[in-house]
Amino acid sequence: MALSERERQMLEEMEEAIRAEDPRFASQMNGSGAGRTDRRRVVLGVIGAIAGLGLVLLGINTNLWVGVAGFVLIVGSVALALTPGGGGRSHGLGLVDDDGSVRRPRTPHKRRTKGGRKATGHGTFMERLEQRWEKRRQDGQGW
Repeated sequence: MALSERERQMLEEMEEAIRAEDPRFASQMNGSGAGRTDRRRVVLGVIGAIAGLGLVLLGINTNLWVGVAGFVLIVGSVALALTPGGGGRSHGLGLVDDDGSVRRPRTPHKRRTKGGRKATGHGTFMERLEQRWEKRRQDGQGW
């Protein structure tokens, strides 16, 4: 369904306001960098998939393990072709701060709990849930 002139105008005004308020967020939403694929990765993925298909066909006539290796090559090649190129950078999602800026999340330091299990954050999962629940109750935001 097409937008009316008034709706289009409102949408453009909202886009301009977002660009003026947070240009970094606006550029991320426009897709600059997100979803782009590296041509070299795609070409290598296609070549690998074709070679893997050849190994699968060869494996049908000769040995089962050759076919299995071909299948693994196909899966790996398709994964290579479909994942975005990083260039050594992490393309993970960022965290939005209160001021609207985007920052990359830090990897938490791993520590051990009393039982010897690895844990991240402050306490076990249940302890964190209880802490959040108590905080909500104290703030009057309980259910």
